[in-house]
Amino acid sequence: MGFERESESESEWFQDVVRFALKASTSTPTTTGSDSPPEPTEEDPLRRKLIQGILFTRRLILTYHIAIIGGLALLSLVHWSQKTIRWRRRRRRASRRRLLENDHPSGYSEGENAKTGQSSPKTGVYYQDPVEVSASSSGSSTVDGTTSPTLEYHNAVEETPLLHHNRAFQSLGPRRTLLSSTKAFLMYQPPPIPFINKSLPPNGTSIAILAFLGLNIFYMFFHLSSEIYQCFIAADRFGMLFVANLPYLYLLSAKNQPLRFLTGRSYESLNLFHRRLGELLCLQALLHATGMICTWYLLLRPNGFGFVRFLMVKIIIYGLVAFFAFELLYLTSLASFRQRWYELFLCVHVVLQVLALIFLFLHHAAGRPYVGVALAIFLLDRLVYRFRLKSTTVDAHATIMEDDETVKLSADITLKPESHLCGFFGKSITDGWQATDHVFVTVPSLGRTHMLQSHPFTIASRAPTKKDGEVRLDLLIRGRDGFSGDLLMRARSHRHLKVRLDGPYGSTHPMNILEDADLALVVAGGSGIAVAWPLIHHLLDKFRSSDIEAAPNSQLRKQKIVLIWIIHKAEHIDWLGQTALADAKDRGAEIILPGATEEIGRPNLTSIMNDVLDSMSVGNGTSAGNSLEKNRTGVVVSGPDSMGRLVRNRCAGMVRDGMNVDITVEKFGW
Repeated sequence: MGFERESESESEWFQDVVRFALKASTSTPTTTGSDSPPEPTEEDPLRRKLIQGILFTRRLILTYHIAIIGGLALLSLVHWSQKTIRWRRRRRRASRRRLLENDHPSGYSEGENAKTGQSSPKTGVYYQDPVEVSASSSGSSTVDGTTSPTLEYHNAVEETPLLHHNRAFQSLGPRRTLLSSTKAFLMYQPPPIPFINKSLPPNGTSIAILAFLGLNIFYMFFHLSSEIYQCFIAADRFGMLFVANLPYLYLLSAKNQPLRFLTGRSYESLNLFHRRLGELLCLQALLHATGMICTWYLLLRPNGFGFVRFLMVKIIIYGLVAFFAFELLYLTSLASFRQRWYELFLCVHVVLQVLALIFLFLHHAAGRPYVGVALAIFLLDRLVYRFRLKSTTVDAHATIMEDDETVKLSADITLKPESHLCGFFGKSITDGWQATDHVFVTVPSLGRTHMLQSHPFTIASRAPTKKDGEVRLDLLIRGRDGFSGDLLMRARSHRHLKVRLDGPYGSTHPMNILEDADLALVVAGGSGIAVAWPLIHHLLDKFRSSDIEAAPNSQLRKQKIVLIWIIHKAEHIDWLGQTALADAKDRGAEIILPGATEEIGRPNLTSIMNDVLDSMSVGNGTSAGNSLEKNRTGVVVSGPDSMGRLVRNRCAGMVRDGMNVDITVEKFGW
């Protein structure tokens, strides 16, 4: 009986320690209080060690936040330094432009492209007036459908070596330095992982993610020993890091967030970090649960505290519900599930988040401030910004395109006068949008299941200018399963639909890369033209700006603008129309349309890019390498993962050889 009373007493004080761990903060004293166990005495050194370990973890977590905020401040400093350098470069070019205009008032009013309608000397790539592209075309076609047997890449396939050595580059030879090799390594994207076909990000992104994971691993195991009682300290540490990371998880997933202002990156470019952080949180939750089970086995079970009794403790029940909700949230967020059952993913994601946050709040008193911050971010983003400030209902016209599987939603948008407050509260679609922006689309008339669903689509039409009062907004939606399939069926019988638009969202990063470039190269695959086409219009519109101070660098010199569009079917040209393509060509853009891939297979994209670079060097009267080493090349690619990886790695090879190349990849999928 004495042993049982002693065991019961030890179990009770250990439960007190557990409650203390759930409530303790950095300011919690070790003396007796309403929220803390009695002050440890010399008779219970284990209790003293446990309490000291708990308080050490609370203080350690504060330094974790300092490290995260410090890293964010460093990224912000780099971003704003780059913006300052870009602004100063623009001012210098503007000053030189004024001097040139004073000396030659008729020679620099507009770029040569705008005067002649030709973008560059003839170099084997032809850009003529467009005609219909026949379905029987066997070769690569330009805008007018004219095949050119002189081009080597017409019937080549994409399986040729990635870094194809064009004749102009062979004469140059590599000019590699440690800096250029480092930049190329960070830009390079490895192939997918074999067997599981898991795509990997560029090396630079992988290093950033690994650094963040390494920081968490350091904090998870710092100052822990192999003593038995440390299993509870470790479990407490894992749980505290879980709740400490929770606000960052919601911040990275928010559509309206300060990180865009601080780093220049929109939420979709940070989505990869959101997913990796979510996986880390699931691991930390699993380690926390495992640590608590080990604590029961090593410290409670020897004293007669049964496992069922352990599971029936109220705080353990709350923790288990939160744990399974978060783990199920992760499983339903996997790409295989998300892509196959996207509508179910949207519904489950919201329900499980609410369930997990509620029970985590009940389970962990010390984590309640973090849960409150995460919930505030979620509600502010979803309810205040997206549904109240940034949501607009429009009358849209639905058109089924020639391929009979694509719907074009078109709406006339009346723009509101520019307001300084929209920058603070967030713009709605009636405030305008920028190239590469996207919106979340809801069509309530598709049925009850679609009323609360929103699906992201890139705006495929030209971005409005300050002079526009009413503009046309176009969305290209490929009919698949779920929402897009239901929309396609609805469009067959109803041409007019009420559509709710949430947005716009996006980043100026792709535009900045192209504006600063001597060669602006935009590569699109299939419906990736929705990203590429507004960018082409943006660059062409900038050519005609009369405000020298506001004009980007592209206006202060002759800029070459090239669009490469890889289409699967010849009918996909109808997404834009021959007239629109001809207009872009007449305004100075070069447009390359290889033959449809269903007819000739994948074109040799590397060879096409090399021909574009060759034509740039011919226009400058220099070798390709010397021209590109002096000038800046900006590349934006939007298409399947394989295309983005190929173009990125081609650019990495150019950077390794000492050329000045910037690239950004706009990916499909969410």
